[in-house]
Amino acid sequence: MRIVEELKYDSNGLIPAIVQEASTGRVLMMAWMNKESLAKTLAIGEMVYWSRSRKELWHKGATSGHTQKVISLSFDCDKDCLLAQVEQVGAACHEGYKSCFYRRIDGDTVKITEPRLVDPEQVYGKKANR
Repeated sequence: MRIVEELKYDSNGLIPAIVQEASTGRVLMMAWMNKESLAKTLAIGEMVYWSRSRKELWHKGATSGHTQKVISLSFDCDKDCLLAQVEQVGAACHEGYKSCFYRRIDGDTVKITEPRLVDPEQVYGKKANR
């Protein structure tokens, strides 16, 4: 696809993707994509990322079942950031929360702002490492 080539990737060939729940507008997570993961996302209609730690494609939900169906995919005016609106099934966060943004800074303390939906050890057999 032509747009995959037109976007601006960093020196590692990556572009940030902000992921938002389409029905609520809530930010669920931020992850990295490369040309291959973006092309695969567009082909299958579910989010596929590039795992920097594992150095491989990461189809969100392939292990956990917590998939992200693409509702829309946009890019910013500089063509260097993506915004994905998705239909999230289950937890978006590998720590078991609906959103990766489940902690709030409150003065000099941190508060958990939502319940954990799943125990990562039960889903992945160990602490998740994306």
